[in-house]
Amino acid sequence: MSKMLYQGHGSFRLTTDEGKTIYVDPYAGKGYDVPADLILITHEHYDHNDVTRIAHRAPGCRVLRAADMLQNGVYRTEEAAGVTVQAVQAYNRNHPKEECVGFVLSFDGLTFYASGDTSCTEEMEDLAKKHLDYAVYPCDGVYNMDVNEASQCARLVGARHSIPVHMKPGALYDEAMAQQFDAPGRLLVKPGETITL
Repeated sequence: MSKMLYQGHGSFRLTTDEGKTIYVDPYAGKGYDVPADLILITHEHYDHNDVTRIAHRAPGCRVLRAADMLQNGVYRTEEAAGVTVQAVQAYNRNHPKEECVGFVLSFDGLTFYASGDTSCTEEMEDLAKKHLDYAVYPCDGVYNMDVNEASQCARLVGARHSIPVHMKPGALYDEAMAQQFDAPGRLLVKPGETITL
C-alpha cells in the first residue's frame, strides 16, 4: 500500500506500492533513515532543501529541484522511481514565481499534490480538473497564505483529501491552526504519523 509519513513543517516521505521512497522538502522531524529513490525540492529556502538529512540513497536516486522543473517559464514533467512528477505554479510575496514550484505526483493510480510554499495561484482551477486524491497546503500566514486562504484553495482544488502543513515557523505542527483548516475531506496528520493513501 502507498503511504505518507508526515515529518512535520513542510516535510514528508511517500512510499509507493513497489517500495520506492520519495522525500519531499526534507528538513523537519524524523524518518530520514530509509534510502531515497527520489528527492523533490519545491524551492531553495533552508527549511525545504536539507538533502543532507538523507544519508542513504538507492542506486539511481534523483534529486529534482525547482530549477530542474521550471525552465524559461516552462513547467516540466519527469518520470522517476515509477512516479510521474509534474511541476506546477507555487508563489506568493515571499516566494518568487520563477524560483518555486509545486508538484503533482502520480503513482499507484493515485494523484498527490505537494503545493510547496504558496498562496492561491491561477493554476489551481486547472488542478480541480485533475480530480486529485491528496493535496497538502501551507497555512502559516507569515511566509505563506493563512489558514483561511489555504482552506479556500483546498475547496477550489477539490482533492479527495486535503492536509494542512507548514503551520507555524519554527514548529513541526500547530494543533489549533490545523483545527481551523476547513475543507471537504480534511485530514489532520501529525508529525511522525503515517497514513495509508
